[in-house]
Amino acid sequence: MKEIRIKNKIISADSPIFFVGEIGINHNGSIENAKKLIDMANLCEIDAIKFQKRTPEICVPENKKNEIRETPWGDITYLEYKKKIEFGEGEYKQIDEYCRAKNTIWYASPWDLPSVDFLEQFNVPCYKIASAKLTDRELLEKVSKLDKPILLALGMSTEEEIDKAINVLKNNDLVLMHCNSSYPAPDNELNLNFIKTLKKNYPDHIIGYSGHELGISASLIAAELGAKVIERHITLDRAMWGTDQAASIEYSGLRRLIRDLRKLEVWKGDGVKKVSKAEKIVRDKLRDKNTL
Repeated sequence: MKEIRIKNKIISADSPIFFVGEIGINHNGSIENAKKLIDMANLCEIDAIKFQKRTPEICVPENKKNEIRETPWGDITYLEYKKKIEFGEGEYKQIDEYCRAKNTIWYASPWDLPSVDFLEQFNVPCYKIASAKLTDRELLEKVSKLDKPILLALGMSTEEEIDKAINVLKNNDLVLMHCNSSYPAPDNELNLNFIKTLKKNYPDHIIGYSGHELGISASLIAAELGAKVIERHITLDRAMWGTDQAASIEYSGLRRLIRDLRKLEVWKGDGVKKVSKAEKIVRDKLRDKNTL
């Protein structure tokens, strides 16, 4: 397994879990919501936060652009809705300045070629390729040429498609992110054991997990199975309007998850049976005889 550096963070076989708080579009087009989510993530001591960047005119299919949607801004076309929730240069300048002031790592998933150029002006330290874009060869090649670490989401992909994408990105530091792309993902479709398959089939790459399920336990199991990067969508309120909110975790869940991920290695111990310090106190009280 390679060692990957994202700014001042090291990801390796021996490193702590690298946790990414996926803000995505859960800000609902509000820079104030985005800042609150950054603050929430920092309170929970995350390692990085992630956004999504799209050019709506490119990313919205032609047959969907004029569909009418119910939104907080009224009944508008799908294209108008996508523009409403998309941050532009002004908002990302604020995000960049806010994160720099708080010493917070941030990056994003570009969904099209112009979005890569857009993000490069902020010198993001790495990129995430969304599951939906795993088969977009042009996008993969453009990001690959930037010579930065890449987190590749493997949702809704066949093993053949995964192999082809990895071949395009083979010269990059790569994290393979197992996930199920349903929001929220059904428990019986998480297939966490695929993490072990990835470790076996791609021993030179770091394996991660992007969870879209309800609750936090599956992320802990993913870490125990070998995921060194854990990503979860975060939200101010799961009842907020938005397609990703229900599959996200709020402050209390995020805090518990990161607390438990940090404790995982402590809980596992060294595998050697011995009488612990805490046990010795109890032993001295309860064992008045040694007759063996």
